[in-house]
Amino acid sequence: MARTESVVVAASLAGMTVLAWGYLGYQSWAMDHMDLVEMAMPGAQAWGPWDLILVFTMWAVMMVGMMVPSATPVILLFTCLQEGRHAQGKPVVASGLFLLGYLLAWTGFSVAATLTQWGMHAVMLISPAMVGTSPLLGGAVLIAAGLYQWTPAKHACLDHCRSPLGFLLNEWRDGAWGALAMGVRHGLYCTGCCWLLMLVLFVVGVMNLLWIALLAAFVLLEKTLPWGRLISHTTGLALIAWGIWIARGVLV
Repeated sequence: MARTESVVVAASLAGMTVLAWGYLGYQSWAMDHMDLVEMAMPGAQAWGPWDLILVFTMWAVMMVGMMVPSATPVILLFTCLQEGRHAQGKPVVASGLFLLGYLLAWTGFSVAATLTQWGMHAVMLISPAMVGTSPLLGGAVLIAAGLYQWTPAKHACLDHCRSPLGFLLNEWRDGAWGALAMGVRHGLYCTGCCWLLMLVLFVVGVMNLLWIALLAAFVLLEKTLPWGRLISHTTGLALIAWGIWIARGVLV
């Protein structure tokens, strides 16, 4: 039974990730074929409520596709602990609540990203193809993301993400509300670790599937490889150099 429950949770996480990437793939295709697909994404006109819903949905689904893989180890470990502590309970349900809490944290980020993109669109700092149009702003975002890779706040959040067992033992709460609260808390740590990296998409293209995949892979490696801090620092330096290079034409 325990093995079956873990398999069910793992299969569910994999299915969610595949569906999310399928949606992103379709949206990327639709943006390149606006003559065939209507209202796939907002155009150059002023946004209305429906445009905001489309963009929010895109960000929310994107966070599922990018972040669920890196959250899978802690969710599966949570399932195993649930099986051990509450053999008569429902580990699959509890794990679903943990995942819901985790995604609620990233949904909050998606709201903020949507509002940011709306503001950028209103002042023409982002193109209809969702690529930043200001080299100075793009360089500033990259430099900020690079500097953040060196900050104590980044490493405090990363340490929680890199130690799923320690997080679960220190933050354990029983019951359905406890599972949800633990998921929210872990999601907040994860958001605190990665939010500036997500903003890099405003520079390279919000719907650039290659960069979405690269960032998702980086987040996973940063959380799981033993030299995660070295990866963070090296990437930070690369982002700073890239940001200076992009902004150099404006600054000279």
